[in-house]
Amino acid sequence: MSSSVSTSSGLRDKPAYVAEMGRGLRAALPVMLGFVPFALVLGAQAAQKGLSLFEVPMMTGLNFGGGSEFAAIHLWTSPPHIALIVAMSFLVNSRHILMGAAFAPYIRRLPRRRAFAALFFMCDESWAMSLADARSRAATHISVPYYAGVCSGLYLTWISMTTLGAAVGPTIGNVEQYGFDMAFTAVFLVLLRGMWKGMRASRPWFVSLVVAAATHLAVPGAWYVAAGACAGLIAALLWEPRDAA
Repeated sequence: MSSSVSTSSGLRDKPAYVAEMGRGLRAALPVMLGFVPFALVLGAQAAQKGLSLFEVPMMTGLNFGGGSEFAAIHLWTSPPHIALIVAMSFLVNSRHILMGAAFAPYIRRLPRRRAFAALFFMCDESWAMSLADARSRAATHISVPYYAGVCSGLYLTWISMTTLGAAVGPTIGNVEQYGFDMAFTAVFLVLLRGMWKGMRASRPWFVSLVVAAATHLAVPGAWYVAAGACAGLIAALLWEPRDAA
């Protein structure tokens, strides 16, 4: 695949663009399947909290982040405490600040409007897959059509399945009793395996894991997400000069 397909100029080569987008869609298929049970759980829980079939896809489409959506639904009351939900959603999504910083060098060639669109559709899985793909090609930028294929598959699956969960959830009761919520954890483990570079490079992961687990046990709510992300970032910053020496 020529490098031109990875840039905005690649739009001129439509067959190559479509083929590369198809490659991204195929790569995302296992993750899309993993999304299904998790999205059904979220949709069912949202419906049980009183959200309508219109409100569920609005939530999952405008805030494309499963963790913060689960946190929001968990905190949802009647009437909802908007400030608390917004604050907790920001904390859960704070990891995207770090992800965006790591992603920025790979989209610096894109026009600003397309870069903003790429960041809007960025989720943990599309971020990990696109960076892994760029690194496997020893490229300094992502393949835009590959990323578009990954994001379109994940985004549409998430919205459609959360809506379906909202529609059928009330008829099947608590879907967590079937263990469907484990699917998302399994997806993350597979993604981490693909990004593994050895124990030394992964030390910040373990710091983040320990801090997040300790915070989860000690502090109620979703503070463990922000704590784990900050701890991992600090560990990476502290270890980087030593590793470079």
